[in-house]
Amino acid sequence: MVVGFDYGSSNCAMGVMRAGAVELIPLENSKYYLPSTLYALHNSLISEYVAKGIQESAQPQYRAQRSGILKSAQFARSDLDLMPQESGVFVGQEAIEEYISMPEEGYFVKSPKSFFGAIGLKPEQIAFFEDIATAMIMALKMRAEKYLGSTLTQTVIGRPVNFQAVGGEDSNRQAISILTTAAKRAGFTDVEFLYEPLAAGIDFESELQQDQKVLVVDIGGGTSDCSFVQMGPSYRNCEDRSAHFLAHTGKRIGGNDLDIALAFHKLMPVCGLGGQFKSGLPLPKQAFWQACKINDIQLQSDFYSSAFGRELNTMLRDVCEPEKLKRLQVIQENKMTHQFVRQAELAKIALSDDSAHQVDLSFIENDLVQSLNLTQLTESVESSLQQVVALAEQAISDAGTKPNAIYLTGGSAQSPLLKSALQAKLGDIPMLNGDNFGSVTAGLTKWAERIYR
Repeated sequence: MVVGFDYGSSNCAMGVMRAGAVELIPLENSKYYLPSTLYALHNSLISEYVAKGIQESAQPQYRAQRSGILKSAQFARSDLDLMPQESGVFVGQEAIEEYISMPEEGYFVKSPKSFFGAIGLKPEQIAFFEDIATAMIMALKMRAEKYLGSTLTQTVIGRPVNFQAVGGEDSNRQAISILTTAAKRAGFTDVEFLYEPLAAGIDFESELQQDQKVLVVDIGGGTSDCSFVQMGPSYRNCEDRSAHFLAHTGKRIGGNDLDIALAFHKLMPVCGLGGQFKSGLPLPKQAFWQACKINDIQLQSDFYSSAFGRELNTMLRDVCEPEKLKRLQVIQENKMTHQFVRQAELAKIALSDDSAHQVDLSFIENDLVQSLNLTQLTESVESSLQQVVALAEQAISDAGTKPNAIYLTGGSAQSPLLKSALQAKLGDIPMLNGDNFGSVTAGLTKWAERIYR
């Protein structure tokens, strides 16, 4: 059976064609969108989960490749008193809840796709990312198959134009290799990829009554992508659409970056950012940035290291406001960076409708709150928004023509701030709103049905 698979930075979704229409598959408690998160009580349990789930014919080779970490999993299961039927691996909302209940334990990763194109990864790191992706895809595929009552064998997976801001095609090839390996280990026999903004455009095109030149702006959790596409009745039934795609631009900046920027600029001051040592020297900003940059493995590792823990203790003795810096220590010791940035995300969402919001930081300190308003949000994310606008301008320039419409899709694409920024630079080109999340999945599903049938 054929499925369109949006393995997104913020959410995952799957769709199939039934009776000529796209049907989204409920993946978690009747919800179609599952947060792109994974939590394991021990990192070795992720590889064990994969080893138990892959086809029997592939198990010997995989187990030989992962022999060391699979032995670690046996010890971890014993230490954690896990029952045979317990995997110790969780995905989606369940992963978030498990992490929040025990942030100081286990292994938690949000938006794993954001890391797949990172430059400088060692072979063992690439292997671990393959296992993370496989575990997630495997879990979602099993849920979808249970709901459908059929085996899923062929898929089209969405991909950003560029997985990383740096690294170019080498980064893209690495990320595609990780996802291809993961999807096939999870049980898919055929795997193809389609640019996410193009997928969103395919869904939009099915409703067009006349040909148009459309700039598709897809703002996901980890990446922003723009595709300039010729669409309409004259194009949609063509088997080869390559000549209809006039330009692509993309960058690793998305909704997660807006959350990080807001957390750093407006929430970290309650943890000491902007403070001073007794000598009059300012506190280094790097430590606060490391805490917020949850989509950078190295910075997170540096923040949680024992060396930085010792450095924090030293800083506390010499800082003017130790009560604030103590809050950063609480975050560090209890592995709360994801919770911290999550509060910024909730504030960003709330400020799309309200002019002010009270941020709940009581998980750090009893009754700790921080007031934010729309002006502060605008100040924090201005740089990120301008980078998205620059992508749209570049796509139009590369296409050499002006679009008839701008089609906005993705979790952050409906932000009034983004629309205002685009309009200020691009003029009064009509802006149309797509399904915040479902457009990409629907387009992937339609494309999968087209190429596999």
